[in-house]
Amino acid sequence: MRHLLRMAGHSSRTNMHARNLAIVWAPNLLRSRDIEAAGFNGTAAFMEVRVQSIVVEFILTHVEQLF
Repeated sequence: MRHLLRMAGHSSRTNMHARNLAIVWAPNLLRSRDIEAAGFNGTAAFMEVRVQSIVVEFILTHVEQLF
């Protein structure tokens, strides 16, 4: 998480601020075998990724307090 926070610190050059990093990394960081087994697709899959990205963005914006 600290590495991703460092990456977000370069967002003025890369446009990879906390929200974009969360969107990209959330499905890997918060992977759920139950969700994959259920075979989510379409809207359900999108909503799951949305929730995951919100959680990862929260963690990234509060790294110092959490870790």
